This record gives sequence, C-alpha cells and structure tokens, in this order.
Amino acid sequence: MLPEPLSNLELREPLFLALALLAPLVYRAARGHRSSLVYSSLRLPARGPRGWRARLAALPAALLGLAVLLVALAMAGPRIPDQSSIVRREGIAIMLVVDRSGSMDARDFVAGDYTTSRLDAVKQVLGTFVAGGGGLPGRPDDLIGVIAFGTFADGICPLTLDHSNLLAILDDVEVARDRGEGQTAAGEGLALAVERLHRLRARSKVVVLLTDGVNNAGNITPIQAAELAKAAAIKVYTVGAGRTGVAPIPVRTASGRTLLRPVAVQIDERTLEAIAARTGGHYFNARDQEGLAEAYREIDSLERSKLTERRYLQYRELYGSLASAALAAIMLATVLAGTLLRRLP
Repeated sequence: MLPEPLSNLELREPLFLALALLAPLVYRAARGHRSSLVYSSLRLPARGPRGWRARLAALPAALLGLAVLLVALAMAGPRIPDQSSIVRREGIAIMLVVDRSGSMDARDFVAGDYTTSRLDAVKQVLGTFVAGGGGLPGRPDDLIGVIAFGTFADGICPLTLDHSNLLAILDDVEVARDRGEGQTAAGEGLALAVERLHRLRARSKVVVLLTDGVNNAGNITPIQAAELAKAAAIKVYTVGAGRTGVAPIPVRTASGRTLLRPVAVQIDERTLEAIAARTGGHYFNARDQEGLAEAYREIDSLERSKLTERRYLQYRELYGSLASAALAAIMLATVLAGTLLRRLP
C-alpha cells in the first residue's frame, strides 16, 4: 500500500511514460560489444576470481537506463496535490431587479455629508454586495444578473460571473426622467427575472426586488409574478427604498434651472411583504442608506448556504527532482565508464 502522499500522485502528461520503453535499448547499447582476449584454454579465466570491477562492469549502462526512466517520469509531470487547499462554492444564481422609475431620483438618502438619489445609493450598496466591502465578503462564485424597470422591464445584464462588467453596466443605469418611461412596472421586472432564472440549472435561485413605489404599469401584477416565482421554486427578497410621505425630487423649471421640490411618494409595502411571504423570502424597508446596506447585508447572510469541497489548486511538482536524479545518473555513469569501470576497447 502506497504512503498517503504518493496515493494522490497525479501525472499531467502520462503519455510520456512510453519513453520508458527506451530504457532497455539504451542499456544494451551502452554495454556494447564484449571485449575479448585470446587464451590457450578457457579453464583458466573461469577458475579465477572475479574482481569488483568485473562485477560492476554493467553499472554505467544500468545508470544510463535508469536515467531514461527518470526522464520519462519527469516529462510525464508527476505532482502531489496539496490537500490543505479547501475552497467553498456558493452555487447560487441571483437576479437583482432594480427600480429606475422617476421617484428613484428622490434625494432623501445621505452618502457621507451629501444627499444622493435613491438610485445612486442603491448602486453603491449593490456594488459592495457583489464585489465585497463595507462588511460584506462579496459574491465571487455566484451567477448574478441585473434587470432594471421603469414603465418597461429590461434585462441589462445576463447572469454572469464577470462581476466587474456587471457593475460597470449597473453604474450606467439612470433614472427614467421621461414621463413615458418613468412609471413603475415592478410586476414586469419580477416576471422577467423569474423567466431568466427558470431555465437555469442552479442549486439555489434568488431574486432581490427593490422598488420605492407602487406598481402602476405593465400587464403582470407583482402578485402574479410572485406566483410564477413560487411555482419555479425561486425565492424573492423584497426591499422598499425610502418611505411613504414627501421626498425632495429635482424638478427642472421653465427657465432651465433645477430645483428640489417636495413630491408625494408612496411604497406599497403590503404587496412587497406578500411577495416575500409567498416565495419564502423576506421584506426589508430601507429608509436611508444605512438601512439599505443593512438590508443587503441581511440578504447576504441568509443566502450563504456554503458547499465545502476539496479542490486542488496547489501542487508539489516532482519533475525537478526526477530530472536532477536523471542528470546525476548520467554524470555518474560517464565518470565511472571513464575511470574505475573503464573497459578495454
């Protein structure tokens, strides 16, 4: 039975082991023809004692054959995996559904010492949710996609592991300021997310739906979309950004100036709670940037069903030792054949 390290031995290029078949040929070629002396009788040398040189005469040829074997093994790329390399995969597919309706331009969130729009606050928090930071480890092993909705729902980034490009695309999302695009089709956004996840093979499928208003556009209601998610075993977390009441929203005047004016805003929290309850998720109300970050931190912790596996990412390569041993065997064979074990021509 092999020792534990050797039992895990791997060969990167096992076909090179075929070179080991050359070892007997090299051995025979290195021994060459036998030297001969003329005797009147063969009885005399047969009765004489064999010296150590005669006994070791085949050693240089054997060393050369051994060198061929070692070279063949070295070229096969033997390596022993480092068993301490443990990785953890999440195996989760997450679709981020983000509201970009006109009310997402409300300036009632604060980032540092400055007010910021709800959408900009959401993009900042999603950046840390995906890439890590602010107490979050990030989601490097998860498939993540983004859907933005106003009056219409658009899949702006498909499910991907290329999170740097995803965040660059998300950063370009802007509030729909045109009245024809600035309504809230939350049902359409959720339904599109379900459609994208439904045909995907993944151990867990999650939608994070964020909105700050009431569904007032689209042909699919949020509850209908929630039923589709439930049928597809997709969990939906809902986040309500802001609060019902009055929020300052930039308004462009006839003179071309932009002023902050108080505008009535409303969140349909009852519907968001119902969506989460139907699909096994949770509802979070984020009234400021910290609340928004806390909501995504909570979602991050809830969707951390780790799958631990052993993946060999580091190896101890053995080809160097074998190549050095082959070189040493060749040098020793050369020295012995030219000195102590030199044969007569």
